Amino acid sequence: MVSRGLRLNIINTIPREARKAGFWKRILEEADRSRRQRRTVNLYKLNRLTNSGDVIYVPGKVLGAGNIDHPITISAFSFSKKAYEKLLKSGCTILTTREFAEKHPAGSGVKIIS
Repeated sequence: MVSRGLRLNIINTIPREARKAGFWKRILEEADRSRRQRRTVNLYKLNRLTNSGDVIYVPGKVLGAGNIDHPITISAFSFSKKAYEKLLKSGCTILTTREFAEKHPAGSGVKIIS
């Protein structure tokens, strides 16, 4: 049985007009996955797939393996403590889902990395 808690939390945080955007529909689909099936992304992968100034959403958990050597704006379902510390140290902007939805309601220009 899949828990609907994360999906409801995301639905309640994004603006009503943004819910129809394809970006948020994709994020909600990912939130429907069971915890075991959710994605995990390590910092070395973010470092390889992003450039300085990119806006990223990770529909899963960000883990601290590796390093990131450029600043990005990022939001995710969750972060490990080590990943959070390394992201802050490298000058990244970390946003909650609510803050992310307010700044990027349509999701245009945002990369989903999973």
